[in-house]
Amino acid sequence: MTEFRVDAIVIGAGVVGLAIARRMALFGLETLVIEKEKTFGTATSSRNSGVIHAALYYPTGSLKHRLCLLGKDLLYRYCESRGIPTDRCGKIVVATSLQQSTKLMALYAKAQENGVEGLRWLSQDEMTEMEPEVLYHTAFLSPDSGILDTFAYLSSLEGEVRDAGGMIAYNTCVRSIVSTGNELHVLADDGAAIAVAAPVVINAAGHGAIGIATRTQGLASAFVPRQSYAKGNYFSLVGRQPFKHLIYPIPEAAGLGIHATLDFQGRCRFGPDVEWVEDDEDFTVDHRRAKRFYEAIRSYWPDLPDNALQPDFAGIRPKIHVEHEAMPDFRVSDASEHGVPGLINLFGIESPGLTSSLALADHVVSLAGFFDEGR
Repeated sequence: MTEFRVDAIVIGAGVVGLAIARRMALFGLETLVIEKEKTFGTATSSRNSGVIHAALYYPTGSLKHRLCLLGKDLLYRYCESRGIPTDRCGKIVVATSLQQSTKLMALYAKAQENGVEGLRWLSQDEMTEMEPEVLYHTAFLSPDSGILDTFAYLSSLEGEVRDAGGMIAYNTCVRSIVSTGNELHVLADDGAAIAVAAPVVINAAGHGAIGIATRTQGLASAFVPRQSYAKGNYFSLVGRQPFKHLIYPIPEAAGLGIHATLDFQGRCRFGPDVEWVEDDEDFTVDHRRAKRFYEAIRSYWPDLPDNALQPDFAGIRPKIHVEHEAMPDFRVSDASEHGVPGLINLFGIESPGLTSSLALADHVVSLAGFFDEGR
């Protein structure tokens, strides 16, 4: 079997993997993307709310905070320059009781500490004008939050990878990675064995990242986190559409609560909830979960009609923590942590991974030593 060589290998053609590959290819590096599915973005990247976040929620100074705040501006500018649809429709975060209002005030203070601009508390008159059907005790507006056409964004990233000379191998599974000190050797399979070597390998495989890490010779098990999955189910609204903004309740453990998001036709979808699962390939939505959705949604939209929700789709978050544990930061693990030269593993890249993708790409490529972050 003949082995060929490239400057860099990226494993995973989700939004983060493609953003990283694009950045390296534009920098002039011969870049190969390896993806086990037949096309890009089939898992986490295409099965989420499609929201551009403003960095309200994350611990100050964390990667999630810094990369979301920077990534939001990069993403809006990128989409505008390439004609990718976005809508800076704004997010209204609501508390429905005095007890929740205390939590909302803490969230507002956290967002201010994180440097989120434009936040403001909404008066009763403003809420009546903006979202007259929302029941609330207190509420604030995040005007920079919005939505984007995720498929168009993924398509653009893939096109730029190819236009810059990058290669993408779909339907190809990574079997193992072996370090020889100055080079990493990847054995893959697309029906036949493929061997490719590079000084840099970026494991951005999402759900598959931990499995690939366990098949990396020379990587100690202490540097491979445990794998957990949290399914997020969505239900769409049938009939009259009530909202013009994203409506978010107080965040809950492992997620941001069952919120209302919009598409570019103004249609409303609710979700995701949090359902801890073992199977990361079951994307069916159990219609019986609608009961919990009705209860949660009616806490801030009491006029939700009976029989107005229908199962829509589900996504599964690649978690590196388990139920009842605090939600960790993005984990970007390079040789300074694990000791394997040229290998960078990305673990737990869930929300706000979509918003952070361009900033995360710069961060990872900087760690790989190709250029200074922020250039």
